[in-house]
Amino acid sequence: MSSQQTVAAPDQSHVAAPAAASTVRDAPDDPTVTRVVVVGGGPGGYEAALVARRLGARVTVVERSGLGGAAVLTDVVPSKTLIATAEWMTIADRAPELGIRLDGLADGDEADAGRTPAAAVLRHRIDVPAVNARVKALAAAQSADIRGRLDREGVDVITGTGRLVDAEHVAVTEADGREHVLDADVVLCATGATPRVLPDALPDGERILTWTQMYNLTELPQRLVVVGSGVTGAEFAGAYTSLGADVVLVSSRDRVLPGEDADAAELIEGVFRQRGMTVMSRSRASSARRTADGVVVTLEDGRTVEGSHVLFAVGSVPTTRDLGLENAGVRLTASGHIEVDKVSRTNVRGVYAAGDCTGVLPLASVAATQGRIAMSHALGDAVRPLSLRSISANIFTAPEIATVGLSETRLQEMGTHYRTSTLPLARNPRAKMLGVRDGFVKVFAHAGTGTVLGAVVVGPRASESIFPLTLAVTHRLTTDQVAEASTVYPSMSGTIGEVARMLHQRSED
Repeated sequence: MSSQQTVAAPDQSHVAAPAAASTVRDAPDDPTVTRVVVVGGGPGGYEAALVARRLGARVTVVERSGLGGAAVLTDVVPSKTLIATAEWMTIADRAPELGIRLDGLADGDEADAGRTPAAAVLRHRIDVPAVNARVKALAAAQSADIRGRLDREGVDVITGTGRLVDAEHVAVTEADGREHVLDADVVLCATGATPRVLPDALPDGERILTWTQMYNLTELPQRLVVVGSGVTGAEFAGAYTSLGADVVLVSSRDRVLPGEDADAAELIEGVFRQRGMTVMSRSRASSARRTADGVVVTLEDGRTVEGSHVLFAVGSVPTTRDLGLENAGVRLTASGHIEVDKVSRTNVRGVYAAGDCTGVLPLASVAATQGRIAMSHALGDAVRPLSLRSISANIFTAPEIATVGLSETRLQEMGTHYRTSTLPLARNPRAKMLGVRDGFVKVFAHAGTGTVLGAVVVGPRASESIFPLTLAVTHRLTTDQVAEASTVYPSMSGTIGEVARMLHQRSED
């Protein structure tokens, strides 16, 4: 991608860090202490519990699967650990151009090595059981750390299932079958979401899989069919390609990552294809069945795709059934999510909700923020309503895609006059030293004031590089203010400063 600077008119067509233990303690029967019951121990739930304790409440967390929820046990922590492992293979791809010789290439493997050098050379060294054991061990350790933190802060934790009897009572069925009812002045529902499954492709945990089942594999899939080209599908498809699997990505849309910045998605799809992945655009899967030694995925147009395994990454559904929400009169959206406002309130006084069960934005960071806001509001502390404008997000492909603020599509929909500049990372001296070729920095600024409205960073560790631009969006800095800050030379962040300088507008006399 070449550098560019354009002035665009609107398109009219259209885990908590360690901290000192709390000194707040209360007597169990003290009627002046607010009783908070949190159903769900994921980021929204445990962060809410910590805030509530700091504010003097008596807090009980009810969690059936393990503290940290899906984010820690089956989703964010495991998947990003797997991706971090796969990243070593991607780094090794650049070894030859850095002058590092990869010995051990067997005769006749040169053609395969030309496709993905590191994967071809090291494929037989990928110990899938060891990789997955490490993934699950790290997730368990993180969950244990959260449990330890809640214990130190004086939060009561019950392993079991919670269900609202009404707005002031939560029925709990513990893991051993015991049942009892908790009194509550405030209830927070933070029950998350589960993978969506197709009726004609029910997962079996062996060949037909959801993303929560990928960590039970005992061998590298010979041919992995990934159905769904959103964030989860793209991340797993990229990771397993780097690990050496033959991957087929089935996308129902024109391109991968259809909800992301078009330039970023185009770059990632190009990288995927270059690494040997087969990308099937405008192809929607309707069913999957097992064969003697693999699977057959049938598309809606009648075509079939064969593989050794298939991963369905076709979205998620909120975990709101059998939660007793109807007993309390809590409203749900048409999709089954809990309806909340910007301080996480439901329509019922004293009942709040946070995280993926609300459908606000499926990010662990957003869930945690919602939980903290909910408790601050419920317990009378100062609170700022949730603003998605300054939320940064990251897709852990290789290279990563990080975004913050308004997207270009959204700016056009809003009719905002904006200016944008883009620079490829290939021109960055630090990137050249590291052998980085793919990536760019793009910034959107208000055409009149120069205020940073949004940004896209594509490259290694984009999740780290997006932070200065997140500060700019959050505090409404101008591109001139960003440009005035010094960057290290050489550094990847130097491109951020350069893009900001490109957006400078000479003042009129």
